[in-house]
This record gives sequence, structure tokens and C-alpha cells, in this order.
Amino acid sequence: MKHFPSRLAITLLAGFLALPALAASPVAKVNGVAIPGERSDAMLAEQRAQGAPDGEQLRNAVREELIRREVLSQEAGKRGLDKKADVKAQMEMARQAILIRAYLQDYVRTNPVDDAELKKEYEAIKGRMGDKEYKPRHVLVETEDQAKAIIARLQGGTAFEEVAKESRDPGSKERGGELGWSNPAMYVKPFSDAMVQLQKGKYTTTPVKSDFGYHVIQLDDVRDVQPPPFEEVKPQLQQRLQQQKIERHVLDLREKAKVE
Repeated sequence: MKHFPSRLAITLLAGFLALPALAASPVAKVNGVAIPGERSDAMLAEQRAQGAPDGEQLRNAVREELIRREVLSQEAGKRGLDKKADVKAQMEMARQAILIRAYLQDYVRTNPVDDAELKKEYEAIKGRMGDKEYKPRHVLVETEDQAKAIIARLQGGTAFEEVAKESRDPGSKERGGELGWSNPAMYVKPFSDAMVQLQKGKYTTTPVKSDFGYHVIQLDDVRDVQPPPFEEVKPQLQQRLQQQKIERHVLDLREKAKVE
């Protein structure tokens, strides 16, 4: 249930449909049926929102597309396809989708995310990131005895890159076990707890157990975190919080609805 509002929110925020304020003149007549100008305005707005350059070429292309749609729609009507149950159901779903988009657009307009909310979220994310980033590598094996054998080989002088070839982690074994830069919150707790205790260049001398198996971890490097400036990430934060606000609103409406 929660995933549906999020996808809907992403679709909504990807580009708003600008509806015309005044009625427009018909685009054309097809077999005596006028194509309302509002359809052209709506399609032009959608195309511009997707990055199409405005101009005579775009307007002509939209006009031609609307004419073709009207021709096909009339032919479908002649065959009675608009009376078929499955077609009628799809048409109703399309109508609902348009109403939903209009409603959510109005909700976003009347319930904007303010700077105080954005800055609070920014500080919360910074807090979760911590003040350090770590660059570990690891070997993942199935049993504790296998992990102890890996540690014994390291103590005997075998390079970590060599023992990493035996790792069960396909994403890192071909890179000598390297996992790249990340903050501790990116890893499961037993892994991150062991990692942050290591000194640069050292490895764990006892196996580290997690839900994935047993790890032998080496810390290659550590550095101070440099979070991006607030203004740089503000648009992404705004989209994220707006999506969350829409999701909460939709779930609230769902909970209040009387469903029989």
C-alpha cells in the first residue's frame, strides 16, 4: 500500500501539467467533429514539460497528432469498441488518473514544504552520516573456522587481495575485497562496529559474524565527511519531503475511508 503513493508522487513531481485558464479555439474539424483547443494546450504543456522546444514545428506536430487520434477514435466508435466492458473500464481508469493528478497538484500547491522542514531533514541526514567515512575491504566466508583460516594466512603474510578471491561476496571478490568509501550506517551493525574499531591498515583478528556469514575486515583508509552544502541538495530534499507528505496524506485518506 505504501509503495503506490510514492510512485504516484514521483510521477507527479516529475513535471506538472499546466492547464489553460481560458477556452481555446478548435484545433481542427475531423468529419465534422471539432477538436477542442484545450487538448492542444494540454499536449503542448506536456511536451514543453518534457523539454520539447516550443515553436511552430511543435504546434504543427501536436495538431497532426490530435487529428490522427480523432480519426482513430471515430473509427473505434464506429466499431462499437467504446461500448466494450474492458475498454470502458480502461477509459474510467484514465479518467480517475487525470482527476488524481489534478487533486495531488492542488495538494502540493496548498501544502508546500518550507525551509524549516528542509533544514531539519538536512541536519538529520548529516547526523546519520556521522563525521567519518571509511574505506574497508573484506572476505566473506560461510563458517567461523574458514574465517579463522583466512586470518591465519594473513598473519602468515598472504596479501588480503589474494585471500579475497575466496570470498562469497561476488561484488567485491574480484576487487580484492574492496568496498569503496561509505559511512558506517551503510553496513550491518556487527560489520560497522568492528570496522570503526580498526586502525588504518589493520584487519580484524577474530571473525565478525553477521546475517551473511563470517567476515574478515581490513580498514584501508578513513577520512572526514564533507557533506554537500544545503543549497546544493535542497531540490532533492524538497522532492523527497513532498513525496513523503503526499504519501502520508493518501494513507490518511485511506484510513478514514469507509470500505465495505
